[in-house]
Amino acid sequence: MADRFDCDNCKESLYGRKYIQSDDNPYCIPCYDSLFSNTCDECKELIAHDARELFYEDRHYHEHCFRCFRCDRSLADEPFTSQDDALLCNDCYCNEFSSKCVACDKTVMPGTRKLEYSGSTWHEGCFICHSCEQPIGSKSFIPDKDEHYCVPCYEDKFAPRCTRCKKTLAKGGVTYRDEPWHKECFVCTGCKMQLAGQHFTSRDDTPFCLKCFGSLYAKKCEACSKPITGFGGGKYISFEDRQWHQPCFTCSQCSVSLVGAGFFPDGDRILCRDCNSNL
Repeated sequence: MADRFDCDNCKESLYGRKYIQSDDNPYCIPCYDSLFSNTCDECKELIAHDARELFYEDRHYHEHCFRCFRCDRSLADEPFTSQDDALLCNDCYCNEFSSKCVACDKTVMPGTRKLEYSGSTWHEGCFICHSCEQPIGSKSFIPDKDEHYCVPCYEDKFAPRCTRCKKTLAKGGVTYRDEPWHKECFVCTGCKMQLAGQHFTSRDDTPFCLKCFGSLYAKKCEACSKPITGFGGGKYISFEDRQWHQPCFTCSQCSVSLVGAGFFPDGDRILCRDCNSNL
């Protein structure tokens, strides 16, 4: 009498039937699927031993059940992602969750190079200078309302130009008579010393340092022959066609100060009351 060869679970004979061996024990096909097959996370039915099974994050699927939650496209051989436990193909995920380029209105695909500024997103190649239309990339740029400029174009188009050298002022500078100057260009007309941060004056709209202005244009003190500029709070005395620094306005004979006192001219000299009385 032949030995029995039965299913380890239902004990029915396996002679002439297909079976599957598991842990050295034979099982008929229905018992094997019932005991060992996984349940499809989508349709909740068993995934038979001869069906293609797909596995993702502890979840099992029939091949035909592994589909995009939005467009129902098969994901068996397609790239996909998961959003709140829902499987999405790349196209649906990008359309729903990825940013759109404000320039071309196309989706900025995950993993592609992009630029973000002030809440908006661009493809790297779409973020271009409004003037030269070249991609700005990682270079510095300057926004102007809804437009963006590379630094050279912005300076050429908008930046003020130095009154002297006519080149753009990228930053800083000096304003004189409502006109912009580079600090290094705003110099004394006489000695060429930079005037930024210094006291200066002008003659016929031309700037001069105080020293050059005094030397070239100021009247000279009758006593010391030095320029009388009146800058820095300096006071002076004027009589007829002659001027004196206040400290220099003294009696030509006794040197007493004549500021606020009576005096008497004597030719090129000026005398106090006492010295004039002794003549």
